[in-house]
Amino acid sequence: MHDTDLSGRVRALLREHPGSQREFAELIGMEQTKLSKSLSGTRRFTAAELTRIAGATGVTVQWLLSGTEDDPGTAVAVPQRTARSGDRDSTGRYQQILDATWRLVAERGYHAVRVADVARACGTSAATIHYHFPARGDLLTETLRYSVRLAFDRQVAELHSIDDAHERLLRLVELQLPAQGRLRQEWSIWLQVWNESALDPDLRVLHSDSYARWHDTIARTLREGQRQGVFTDRDAEELAVTLTALIDGLGIQVLAGRPGRSVERMRRVLHEFIQREVLRTTEGNTTWPTT
Repeated sequence: MHDTDLSGRVRALLREHPGSQREFAELIGMEQTKLSKSLSGTRRFTAAELTRIAGATGVTVQWLLSGTEDDPGTAVAVPQRTARSGDRDSTGRYQQILDATWRLVAERGYHAVRVADVARACGTSAATIHYHFPARGDLLTETLRYSVRLAFDRQVAELHSIDDAHERLLRLVELQLPAQGRLRQEWSIWLQVWNESALDPDLRVLHSDSYARWHDTIARTLREGQRQGVFTDRDAEELAVTLTALIDGLGIQVLAGRPGRSVERMRRVLHEFIQREVLRTTEGNTTWPTT
């Protein structure tokens, strides 16, 4: 991937944006001078900037980087933006509604968010919300899909330039720690996806698809580490099952505020697991602890 290709795709998105370049920069929380330098190729977009651009425009980071969605290990199959054609402000309003609903669901819970709450947060009317999302269920389901895409966009943006599998795996762990801020909000929504998918068959499909992609991301990283000779030759699928389950369990405990469970301890336990069970030892093999 050449930076000029990336800059060209961002310029194409900017041409579609109804406002000015300055307004686009404000939308993605970026200084206009930095945006101009990145568009001209004299500065690289950061991972956080790529994630915000993707979120604001309805594309994925995978498309920004490659121009395609062909990599099943990193791309997420989510609907493209559904803003009504012919309405100049439609795309921006649609995204504003999703962002507001995402924050409200993370803070209050899936069932506590009303259409009126979203309208108030957006400074608009309930009729406008229903214009983009005819039913409340549509709004909440698309918000959950959006949250899944945000998480995978961040992973693609952070990992695309990391070739070393060990470094990549540690970065994946870091991206799953429920620290304060956006990561913790993502965890809040992900827990709600788990809960709702146990009751709603439609959300069960969303959960199954997104979790399969997360599992595959880990498994592919493990297989790459085996090819590089830095990871044990144990079955990558089984290691991925164990590692993802460990991340899930620790994350839930941290988010629930269980005494003695912290982000720092979660990081340490996961790093120790990788050191003990995943990394190849100096003798050329790694063994499981005996019972």
